[in-house]
Amino acid sequence: MKTDAFALRHIGPRENDLQYMFKTIGVENMDQLIYETVPDNIRLAKDLDLDAPMTEYEYLTHIQELGNKNKVYKSYIGLGYHPAIVPAVIQRNIFENPGWYTAYTPYQAEIAQGRLEAILNFQTTIIELTGMEIANASLLDEGTAAAEAMSLLYDVRSRDQKKNNICKFFVSEEILPQTLSVLQTRSTPIGVELVVGNHETFDFSSDFFGAILQYPGKFGQVNDYAGFIAKAHDKEIKVAVAADILSLVKLKSPGEIGADVVVGTSQRFGIPMGYGGPHAAYFATREEFKRSMPGRIIGVSIDVNGNRALRMALGTREQHIKREKATSNICTAQVLLAVMAGMYAVYHGPKGLKYIADKVHASAVTLADSLNKLGVYNVNTSFFDTILVKADAQKVKAIAEKNEVNFYYVDADTISISLNETSSVSDINQIISIFAEATGKESFKVSELSSTNNVPTSLERTSTFLTHDVFNNHHSESQLMRYIKKLERKDLSLNHSMISLGSCTMKLNAAAEMLPLSMANWNSIHPFAPVEQAEGYQIMLKKLEHQLNVITGFAGTTLQPNSGAQGEYAGLMAIRAYHLSRGDQHRNVCLIPASAHGTNPASAAMAGMQIIVTKTMENGNIDVEDLRAKAIEHKDNLSCLMVTYPSTHGVFESAICEITELIHENGGLVYMDGANMNAQVGLTNPATIGADVCHLNLHKTFAIPHGGGGPGVGPICVNEKLVPFLPTNPIIPTGGDQAITAISAAPYGSALVCLISYGYITMLGAEGVTNATKFAILNANYMKARLEEHYPILYSGEMGRAAHEMILDCRSFEEKGIKVTDIAKRLMDYGFHAPTVSFPVAGTLMIEPTESEDLAELDRFCDAMISIRKEIEVSTKEDANNILRNAPHTLAMVTSDTWTFPYTREQAAFALDYIAENKFWPSVRRVDEAYGDRNLVCSCAPIEAYM
Repeated sequence: MKTDAFALRHIGPRENDLQYMFKTIGVENMDQLIYETVPDNIRLAKDLDLDAPMTEYEYLTHIQELGNKNKVYKSYIGLGYHPAIVPAVIQRNIFENPGWYTAYTPYQAEIAQGRLEAILNFQTTIIELTGMEIANASLLDEGTAAAEAMSLLYDVRSRDQKKNNICKFFVSEEILPQTLSVLQTRSTPIGVELVVGNHETFDFSSDFFGAILQYPGKFGQVNDYAGFIAKAHDKEIKVAVAADILSLVKLKSPGEIGADVVVGTSQRFGIPMGYGGPHAAYFATREEFKRSMPGRIIGVSIDVNGNRALRMALGTREQHIKREKATSNICTAQVLLAVMAGMYAVYHGPKGLKYIADKVHASAVTLADSLNKLGVYNVNTSFFDTILVKADAQKVKAIAEKNEVNFYYVDADTISISLNETSSVSDINQIISIFAEATGKESFKVSELSSTNNVPTSLERTSTFLTHDVFNNHHSESQLMRYIKKLERKDLSLNHSMISLGSCTMKLNAAAEMLPLSMANWNSIHPFAPVEQAEGYQIMLKKLEHQLNVITGFAGTTLQPNSGAQGEYAGLMAIRAYHLSRGDQHRNVCLIPASAHGTNPASAAMAGMQIIVTKTMENGNIDVEDLRAKAIEHKDNLSCLMVTYPSTHGVFESAICEITELIHENGGLVYMDGANMNAQVGLTNPATIGADVCHLNLHKTFAIPHGGGGPGVGPICVNEKLVPFLPTNPIIPTGGDQAITAISAAPYGSALVCLISYGYITMLGAEGVTNATKFAILNANYMKARLEEHYPILYSGEMGRAAHEMILDCRSFEEKGIKVTDIAKRLMDYGFHAPTVSFPVAGTLMIEPTESEDLAELDRFCDAMISIRKEIEVSTKEDANNILRNAPHTLAMVTSDTWTFPYTREQAAFALDYIAENKFWPSVRRVDEAYGDRNLVCSCAPIEAYM
């Protein structure tokens, strides 16, 4: 046995467990199980052509050497990305802590109260700095947040505007270039006409519904937009503002000047640049628009005892309910980074943030004054952190790069310089010396920062912010460390027990994959740095693209989409571009099976497609005859089919090749949703089944952690006919020779966390990634074999096997008064997060164990489910006071002086022996969702203020 093989550490079951597992399932060996699970006609004929696997030690040496090829220059490029100081207490206790980064989206609120409080802190920070009424739990990046703002304003147009099809949207020429590119991508398919221009000369005519402004402008100018917004409102034009979060500490908030929506990125609040991400975007708006707001909102509610409890609010906005009528396809976002940014605000508090903002501004003023003495004049009449100077760009660039410094070169004689939190007096002196050499003037040094204020009095912030106790009590490291730990203890993550969420693939996020994220030569690169300074990144990203091409059988990959939903959208936009390139503008019909994930129809609607739903049969498979009829009916306008494989029901449908061929015969292309790719890698692939494009969830199959609701990465892999249409970026060109405009803000999306997937594949190699798939299938079928005596299994393959997940049908228990939610809450008492509840079928649990879980953990979970089944058996519909309907049971309940329940405290809290060894206590009782939606509070104000 190779004890240094990474596969040995990643894959759970041990060699000596296999015969027992095979016997339980009823097969002789792994080959028989795979034969009975994966249809023979789609099995790969040969092994994947990947490099030999590295050990963890070899990989970490390799990644350090690769990182050394990156050149970490002083970066003054700006454009929405700035060097930031990550407080060590936050880096060690959140960013590097599996208790935080392995958590799932907080669907089960009772065991996510710590994370929910941390997100509430983030939302409060955003609400108070922007001057708005409501904020969400984060979005993907500033560019896509701006696009979501445009979509929201389009959705909330007045009745007259909708009736008259008012569809023009004004974009200030001050907008960040990458944001403009994303807006261009997102506007066309939904029928919005962008008009880019000067806000000072904008024509406030009646054919506009909205506008977006940049505050400060892309090259630093601070404009007073109050007059613009007032005139816009007079014409029923609503206004979004993309605002620099740190500048809002010093500048009057957009809310105070009348903005309807405020968006931006929180990257400056203690998040490394990471060559473009991940960073938590923010989105804030008026409460009247809450039902159209994208993403998740964390709200304050109460539990059944009336105690304060947090949860995700307003679930009716979710895509699984609204489907193609959803205003956004955003599913998860950037919660781990939002938690960090919120904690940065907690750590520094209002005084600390003001000190940082003042220092950044003073640095910019000092530099402007100093360069002025050299005859290098600042064009900006008012600025926060960025000056725009006139000088010979070519000459300055040569000297700056020799000194390992990056500016942004606007044109031949204009240079933008953005100062930041890390800028020191010595940095300013270095910049002075660069310009002195370039202008042939004698250099000089400054010894202190200027006290001059360059923000007009009318735009200075006078309103208070972050007055709540949480932002004023944790300013020493001891205090913050204990606060973070207090919150962590309220959350159930993978470091406590398995999280068997079907369709979500909560596998091991190995420490060796995660370590490079903390290395400065990986996390300190600006996404718009010259590519020759990012050689290590370029090698790693191209290698990862190649690995994903090999795994999917496709010809090209883009890593730009920074979530699975973005990947869906990118794949559909590539298909749209392909049809347009052939003159087939009319091909806009997208066929989607009824069982598809809700983001599928939402993404198709965003891509401007007409959605036709096809039937699903009783066994959960696609109704091929209904699909055939609809494909033929719409053959003249057929654009594509969206299909998940294995199916959303956890089954390898044997008709898949017939299905894809049927679409091709009728002029369409096939988009495969890669949510269930963990059952394909090394055994089959999207190209083999006949797909043309697929997205991959790197935060599922390829081991990026879920981070409590993000980060995710959703690259798309495409066949040769779609390679030309892969997306580009306006500053660092990427993609094909007929590239669509940007899908997200950074050229390579969330490049930093792509290191994790690169490490996963590199350390596993061809045999390892294939075995990961086989063991995922093994673990699922082992659990199926143990549980099917106690729970009906809803769907199976033709030979009775599950793929990598299965659905337990809990609907019949309602006869005994027990709902699937009761089972989910009772599992908390057993120390487990519930599987996926009521998706894709209401009243069911979808279980996916992944390959990382060992036999003992699988058995613990099965034992818990079997024990709960026995509890269901003795329940009656009339008995509301039973152990399931009262679950979860908190420590306060079990230790209280009074006990009024018809079962013992031991039965409530310690139903099985293993629980006592590692008891997890939910911190609140069952949350009252309806109360929280009726009394929406999404900031840190005490609940009494809203009662």
